[in-house]
Amino acid sequence: MPFISKIQRQSDYSSFSSDHPIVIDNGGSYFRIGWAGENDPRVIFRNIIQRPRHKITGETITVVGDHNPALLKYFDCTRSGPRSAFDGNVVYQFEIMEYILDFGLDRLGADQSEINHPVLITECICNPVQSRSKMAELLFETYGVPSVAFGVDAAFSYKYNQQLGICSSDGLAVCSGFNTSHVIPFLNGEPVYEACCRTNIGGYHVTDYLKQLLSLKYPHHMSNFTWEKIEDLKMDHCYIAPDYASEVRLFQTGDKKAEEKTRCWQLPWTPAPVEEAPSEEELARKAALREKQGQRLREMAEAKRFNRINDLENEIRELDMLLQRLRNATEHDISSILAKTIYTSKQDTESALVKATQSLRKAKGEPVESVDKMEPSSAEKYNLINVPDEMLTPDQLKQKRKQLFIKSTSEARQQKKQKQLEEELERERQKKLEEERRLENPEQYLEELRAKHRDLSEKLEQRKRLKTNGGHTNGNNNGSGGVGRGERLNPSQRERMRLLTTAAFDRGKGEDTFGTRDEDWQLYKLMSRDNDDDDDDRSDPDEAELARISTRLQEIDPNFFKSEPGSSTSEAPRFRPLTKEDFQITFGVERFRCPEILFNPNLIGLDQAGLDEMVGISIRRLPSKGESVGERITDSILLTGGSCLFPGMSERLEAGIRMIRPCGARIKIFKASDPILDAWRGASAYAAALQFPQQTFSRMDYYEKGEDWLRSYRPGRYSI
Repeated sequence: MPFISKIQRQSDYSSFSSDHPIVIDNGGSYFRIGWAGENDPRVIFRNIIQRPRHKITGETITVVGDHNPALLKYFDCTRSGPRSAFDGNVVYQFEIMEYILDFGLDRLGADQSEINHPVLITECICNPVQSRSKMAELLFETYGVPSVAFGVDAAFSYKYNQQLGICSSDGLAVCSGFNTSHVIPFLNGEPVYEACCRTNIGGYHVTDYLKQLLSLKYPHHMSNFTWEKIEDLKMDHCYIAPDYASEVRLFQTGDKKAEEKTRCWQLPWTPAPVEEAPSEEELARKAALREKQGQRLREMAEAKRFNRINDLENEIRELDMLLQRLRNATEHDISSILAKTIYTSKQDTESALVKATQSLRKAKGEPVESVDKMEPSSAEKYNLINVPDEMLTPDQLKQKRKQLFIKSTSEARQQKKQKQLEEELERERQKKLEEERRLENPEQYLEELRAKHRDLSEKLEQRKRLKTNGGHTNGNNNGSGGVGRGERLNPSQRERMRLLTTAAFDRGKGEDTFGTRDEDWQLYKLMSRDNDDDDDDRSDPDEAELARISTRLQEIDPNFFKSEPGSSTSEAPRFRPLTKEDFQITFGVERFRCPEILFNPNLIGLDQAGLDEMVGISIRRLPSKGESVGERITDSILLTGGSCLFPGMSERLEAGIRMIRPCGARIKIFKASDPILDAWRGASAYAAALQFPQQTFSRMDYYEKGEDWLRSYRPGRYSI
């Protein structure tokens, strides 16, 4: 991978003299710092910071560059995402920039508060003076550097490759970076910044577009689409299509070539555990455990039965003693004795004794006699019902009323049981008849049940719609489905609403006097009774029949699924266990659709020029020096920057430029020796030159002339 961080602290900082320059390539994606004259930077890390909070102590720390997942697991990163000092390709958050410079200089080995080395730092083309002034203020005031120089990264890369013999003195530098893309023409080895062109499309937008496409395609795997992983997928799998429209048609037709170009990313997946058949030892162990549990339950039941027998024996003993007292007592003493118990008469006491005796025999496992044979007759049980009230005492009158209530309740219960028994017998008979019909012709019986279920479902659904909408329209015949207040009321509710609105004129008067008398408010009580809703409380026979048919269909039809109320489908949802294929992310059209925005920014809604069109714009902006100028610079086009690493970039750019250049024009496109590091290497070679001290802006000039002097400051041909 081209993006590799190096953050090991250097130990040879003191071995360099104070006049040895420090070179900084301050890119939008990565920060590179090293010594002038060397071929590679010493320290490389991502140009971002993050401020997570410790999960236990709540302390906030600052993490610069790439974070260590093993350490950040102790911190809460949900409230603080990565932050950059750049807005586009311009530095505007200098508080963040100070954190990044602190970390970079510390990794370089600086052990003092002041940096006694000249600094060469890269910037974007046509960098605003305010941004350059703030950067100079930060370097001079905070770090105390003796002098500063600024330069354009794309110009350094072009001159470095010119020294290697890759490109000529007249040509174009096409730099596609992280946030923006630039085209800089060169004439006689000098950059012509007046003819440069910029578009706000870079590698960041390609990565973000790929992340959006994958999130829309696989919404259930969005947590796996981290920025770092998407960046790796972009660099590994994306390419530039020679002809975007033809490539799209290739994938639309599903050609074999499209399958060959499709890539797959396998997410972490753990197969579901397979349940193995238990062994004989496991079965024996479970059987022994069940037997042990059963024995314990039996012991508990035996103890409960023993306690029950003791309680019943005590109750029978007490009832025998009570009956003995009642037999020996007079008629006057019986009432006083029963008042201290829960029994109302001697007959109730005898009945309780009979029931307790039966319960005791049942608990002991002995045969129990029929209750009907043991219960007293109705005349004995309700002996006061037929006696006139004049012949009874006040206590006997209370007893008579209680017997009347018990008798009526008992008769009603017996009638209800008889009715339920008859209904149960009728249901059994109907079920038996249906079973005979099913056995005679199963297919016809099943089809009839399905048709009946469908008719009842439609009937209930229609009734529900009528109850909701009232079966009316609002007169506009619109199909929006919205209904008014009056359309949601049933006929009885609308009638009550009409009475309320006309109650003021029911007296034959032309004025509204309703509510002046107390009797008028009785109308609200009368109309608030929901008599029409009584039917809703009673069970609907259609719903009961639908439930019965649904239950029957579930028993005999394996394909039947009881749908929920309001659902329109009768098919059962089909669930299946997740497989390895469910955790695979396939890249097809996304491989070339994302980097296509470098040539067609309108795909993401930006009305700007693509790389090939930018070349034509830069050529037209060149000062008129003859017709051969355009031919000379298109004969040496250098591709540099991280976003130029996509396969097919050179061929696509050549095809686009050939469409805007005259027929037969010479077009040669070269790729930089290292599109990522050539900018720093060119700056390193420039800072190691003997004339570099004359190209810097010293701290003395800063204190004497101030920041405004930077407006006219042009340290060399590589800066503007």
